[in-house]
Amino acid sequence: MAKVLHGKGVVTGVAVGQVKILTTDLTAYLDSYNAGTPAEEIEKLKASIVIATEEIQKIVDKAHKAGEENQAAIMEAHIQILNDPVFETSIFDRIEKSMSAPRAMLAAGEEYASMFESMNNEYFKERAADVRDVSKRVVRHILGIKGVEFGDEPIILCAAEIEPSVMADIPIEKVQGVILGTGSTTSHAVIIAKSRGLVTVVGLAEFLGDITDGEQIILDGYSGEVILSPEQERLSEYKTMLEEQQEQRRRDLENVKLPAVTTDGVKVQLAANIGGPADMDNALKFGCEGIGLFRTEFLFMGRENIPTEEEQFNAYKQVAEKCGEHICVIRTMDIGGDKPLPYLQVEEEENPFLGYRALRISLQRPDVFIPQLKALLRAAIYGQIAIMLPMVIGIGEIRKAKAFLEQAKEELRKEGKEFADNVPVGIMIETPAAAVTADLLAKECDFFSIGTNDLVQYTLAVDRGNVQVSPLYNQFHPAVLKLIANTIKAAHDHGIWAGMCGEMAGDPLATALLVAMGMDELSMSAPAIPRVKEIVRKLSSEQCKQTLDEVLAMNDADEVRDYLRKKFTVKHK
Repeated sequence: MAKVLHGKGVVTGVAVGQVKILTTDLTAYLDSYNAGTPAEEIEKLKASIVIATEEIQKIVDKAHKAGEENQAAIMEAHIQILNDPVFETSIFDRIEKSMSAPRAMLAAGEEYASMFESMNNEYFKERAADVRDVSKRVVRHILGIKGVEFGDEPIILCAAEIEPSVMADIPIEKVQGVILGTGSTTSHAVIIAKSRGLVTVVGLAEFLGDITDGEQIILDGYSGEVILSPEQERLSEYKTMLEEQQEQRRRDLENVKLPAVTTDGVKVQLAANIGGPADMDNALKFGCEGIGLFRTEFLFMGRENIPTEEEQFNAYKQVAEKCGEHICVIRTMDIGGDKPLPYLQVEEEENPFLGYRALRISLQRPDVFIPQLKALLRAAIYGQIAIMLPMVIGIGEIRKAKAFLEQAKEELRKEGKEFADNVPVGIMIETPAAAVTADLLAKECDFFSIGTNDLVQYTLAVDRGNVQVSPLYNQFHPAVLKLIANTIKAAHDHGIWAGMCGEMAGDPLATALLVAMGMDELSMSAPAIPRVKEIVRKLSSEQCKQTLDEVLAMNDADEVRDYLRKKFTVKHK
């Protein structure tokens, strides 16, 4: 009889195949390693660091080419770790005290990782995983350990954890899915798995011993179930689902150039979320109609100083030109204590998500904000750029930001530089304060874009990165839905458009509900666009609207989900 393990699906989809257990324990290799003199060990270490750096750079280049900027940024951080002189000195000191190169690398890495983990800061905790990842990569080269060998048949990888660099290097044509003992929706390994479309289930640490290498399993990224040695009937059912999933993706790609218009003629703009110019080709390939969120913080990360006005101008110009007639919404820097930058000198905070971040930094750092605004104004000559302000809670912040915008214009006039004088300015609705007072904020805005990731987190007081409470994180909670509906109504009452750029925008189950609310624009990761587009084209906006009052009166998220599944027959388990 089949055994079912229950984890958490973090990348949706289904996968069927044989398990390949990935062993990350290096103990046996370390015990059999014959160390040379300290000088010889240092040379081995240096050579292995060079090889590891070249490998990681290839992954970075490949990620940029594929438009996977999140993945590229994570891997670029790994190169920075390897080039850190303080880290390198810590390793050399251990070798000179007669420790072998691989053990010295692991010991220094663990010391740094533990230091990061001790900080009450999610960004630094993720850096701990990066340090361990880099250390193990170098050690594998010193020890001569080869990577995972893949056969002809696609497999499902299973491990207690998989380092981000390994996840980034997995050949997706050989791997259907991934099972992890640990991990969350915000861990670097999961972020990369999602960008690569690898069905992933996490949170199975206590059950990994039940999984046997080579056995056939079913991986359900919707329910979070891992089905061991399934009966033939269930196997056939999931194989049919897998075929339907593949056929659906094929059909979706065939329709990427068609507009997202409902059966009764209502247009919904489907845009893409990007991290930089390198993402544009991928976004256009999947049929985006503009950019709904350009995360400019990636231009600020992985460097030692503030990007210049000219550097930013060139990046914004490239994206604006590729958007053509479509709008390009560019969010000003959204950096804070959870992902601090040394040159901003933001102190570590007990709760960075409620602290000094995003627009709060920009308004107090004109040396950062003004160059960004000047770059945006100049780039707006080349396309339909709109400026979006993050983490707004009150009308005073919008007015202060607009005052800085006027200051930026005045500086450009004095410098004799061309710029667009009428660039739209809007805000992200990502705090309950902004959603509740949307009718007031709309008076100062040209548009709203609802950032559901943080809106859900702040509204429900749930840290989605905390595995103990993450099941409570639910975008279909009645409180969240009422805030979204209120925001859209306030926007339309004041004659401005409303969009959404959080994960909910790309969830097929939410599409009919968002159409019912009158959402003008949905912005999502590029691969999600074709599926949402096909759903929009099959919906009647009037029929959707007839269900809205009933949905908003429901008692909980489960009731909403069940209703949407039955009413709109979305294939979403």
